[in-house]
Amino acid sequence: MSSLDSFAITRKWPARHPDRIQLYSLPTPNGVKVSILLEELGLPYEPHRVSFDSQDQFSPEFLSLSPNNKIPAILDPNGPDGKPLALFESGAILVYLASKTGQFIPADTAGRFETLQWVMFQMGGIGPMFGQLGFFHKFAGKDYEDKRPRDRYVAESKRLLGVLDKRLEGRDWVMGEYTIADIAILPWVRNLIGFYGAGELVEFSQFKNVARVLDAFVARPAVAKGLTIPA
Repeated sequence: MSSLDSFAITRKWPARHPDRIQLYSLPTPNGVKVSILLEELGLPYEPHRVSFDSQDQFSPEFLSLSPNNKIPAILDPNGPDGKPLALFESGAILVYLASKTGQFIPADTAGRFETLQWVMFQMGGIGPMFGQLGFFHKFAGKDYEDKRPRDRYVAESKRLLGVLDKRLEGRDWVMGEYTIADIAILPWVRNLIGFYGAGELVEFSQFKNVARVLDAFVARPAVAKGLTIPA
């Protein structure tokens, strides 16, 4: 495919700026990872809102780009070898954009893979666990009489926060320097204690290092802007 017009998704969300990265997303913890990184990188991009209210995520056009019907997804008109590249899965997109620009990921091999292990820590642990806790605490799960499922996710979320808190002891960021590991993890922490309202449930006040780094994260101008995109 030589142009963005060749991708079915552009029929539902036409590209007004086809020379820019096309972002299909919502301001959820996974969605804002990519908008935050794009803002940090200063790359030109065009955001498109994938509305869950109208079930855009199940449309044939969106599924043609993201077959797992999850946001975010991107189309980069200037991918490898100058060809457009379509990507879904937020972690993969973070790694791609960081590698493309050489920013927010260490250049040395060891540092790169150490960073990736913390991205995977979020993808395989923090995201799924915090998301399940949110369901049982804020959404339909709160009506279940049996609190054992909720308590299971509370306990695991606290354990994960403990792992992160220990890692951040004496460090400004997960890797010492600011990387995609922070961009992957911290939106989920913010969502846990903010949108999900589970701060007291997981005793967030005991995780002093996580709280300190989260404050530094949300104070970054690119983060503040990225958290609102797509509007």
